[in-house]
Amino acid sequence: MKQKGFTLIELIVVIVILGILAAVALPRFIDLRGEAGNAAAAGVAGAVSSATAINFSARLAGSASSVAITGACNSAAITGLVTGVNWTTDYTLGGAGTCASQAAGTAVSCTVTRVGTGGGTATATVICAP
Repeated sequence: MKQKGFTLIELIVVIVILGILAAVALPRFIDLRGEAGNAAAAGVAGAVSSATAINFSARLAGSASSVAITGACNSAAITGLVTGVNWTTDYTLGGAGTCASQAAGTAVSCTVTRVGTGGGTATATVICAP
């Protein structure tokens, strides 16, 4: 009578191979907080860039709901354009860029920084709208 199944040696070899694969692959997946922080900051930077571009277009069209962006990168006008972002505890907007002496439509670079675990930074392009 023939028995079917795996021998003890075959099972041990498979377990050893799985252990080696886990030892090699696990460090790649343990700490992805830095990459996640950069991706989150990039998403908020994209939202800031889009919001200021839409705001500039609205100012050109004469919309009453648009706001003037003449301050530096940390102005309340810029952060007020993006909803759903907690600018006091989760993100900061900074940089040396200012729209004070710039012509309308000038692009200024600002830095979005994610505060807390993982950190992360990205660059947002702000369209000046005096």
